[in-house]
Amino acid sequence: MKSDKETIPPVNVELEPLEVLESPWAGKIVARWLVGIGVFLLMVLLLPWQQNIRATGEVTALSPENRPQTVQSAIPGRIDRWYVQEGDFVLRGDTILNIQEIQDDYFNPELLVRLEEQLVAQQAAIQSREANAEALRRQIKALQRGLQLALQQAENVVRQTELQIVGESLAYVASRRNFAIVENQLEREQSLYDDGLKSLTDLQEREQEQQLSRADLGVAENQFLTTQNQLINARIELQAVEASYLENISSAESSLNTTLAGIYDAQRSLAELQNEYANMQIRNEQYYMIAPQDGYVVRALRTGIGETISAGEGVVTVMPENPDKAVAMYVQPMDVPLLSVGRQVRLEFDGWPALQFSGWPIVAVGTFGGIVQVIDYVETEEQDGRYRVLVIPDPNDDGDWPELLRLGSEVQGFAMLDEVPLWYELWRLYNGFPPSLQAAPEATAANY
Repeated sequence: MKSDKETIPPVNVELEPLEVLESPWAGKIVARWLVGIGVFLLMVLLLPWQQNIRATGEVTALSPENRPQTVQSAIPGRIDRWYVQEGDFVLRGDTILNIQEIQDDYFNPELLVRLEEQLVAQQAAIQSREANAEALRRQIKALQRGLQLALQQAENVVRQTELQIVGESLAYVASRRNFAIVENQLEREQSLYDDGLKSLTDLQEREQEQQLSRADLGVAENQFLTTQNQLINARIELQAVEASYLENISSAESSLNTTLAGIYDAQRSLAELQNEYANMQIRNEQYYMIAPQDGYVVRALRTGIGETISAGEGVVTVMPENPDKAVAMYVQPMDVPLLSVGRQVRLEFDGWPALQFSGWPIVAVGTFGGIVQVIDYVETEEQDGRYRVLVIPDPNDDGDWPELLRLGSEVQGFAMLDEVPLWYELWRLYNGFPPSLQAAPEATAANY
């Protein structure tokens, strides 16, 4: 009997371990899944991703006049009566409440009547003083006319005296010449008489003529000197008349100026009274606080009867009936340069369920579209230095904003930027880089 070694010939074959082992079916499935997941992730990384800026905010109104208004009291007072309740709808001009006066200067219910009486009395006083001023003006005009006539009369007297002096001066000169001739003739008669050519009678006749000529010369000289004195007196009278009339005119003008000063002072007092009267009329109108526009009374800030309020203190808040709704989002300063007017925004309103894929807005559910309308140039101190951005409904968006939105509701906003591959967005976030901005923001008049 042969052994086994003799019956089985030796085989010289070299085998690899991996070739000998067979792959299990579970490993093949896992490998296929891993490859599929890797291919899927690679495809996902190549998908477009829309960058965005996240911000929180609240519902508000675009126009300041459509935002909730606080009705304030223009004067201090005490609440006397309420005409509305919270939640009531009021029209512009409707009375909201009535207040009473609390300052003792205005307690008199007939204060307007007393002020009107003072106005009438002051106006009468002004009219009386104006009549007095007119009388003084007429008096001044009469004095000025009298001055002109008196000056003309005095000037005529002076002129007449001057002409009289001219005539008398000629007569005086003629008398002197006549006296000189008579003197000469007397001397010749005396010489002839001494020579015996003339008689004593002829000499005495010449002496008599000389005496008469001397007398005429004295009369002419005296008349000339008298007329000169009259001229001096006439000129003095002319100055006296002018001085007298000027004094009377100056006195009348002084009285006129005093009267005019009294009129101006009375007019100042009248203006003060008119101002006080107008202020009192306006103050009486402030006793009734009225609605500034159509809307709803949403909150009474002061309540009760008899409660006092200060000037400028808010009493009630009125919500406009149809506000032009907008969203006020507050973004970080580093994100403001990335925004521009017209940028699209996706919004999530509190109370409305939504599913938002920030990078893929097309698959978002329950969100609403908006566009950036206003970007503030200054920071908002109440929001820790963030900047306010006003967003209005997007007219090109399919879904309208909910009608039941209330002003002040919380909002989550996503300002849409440019599209980039998903891998680039992950790489940017990992490195802390800012979002990319393909186009520069457009500066418009709405960016205030």
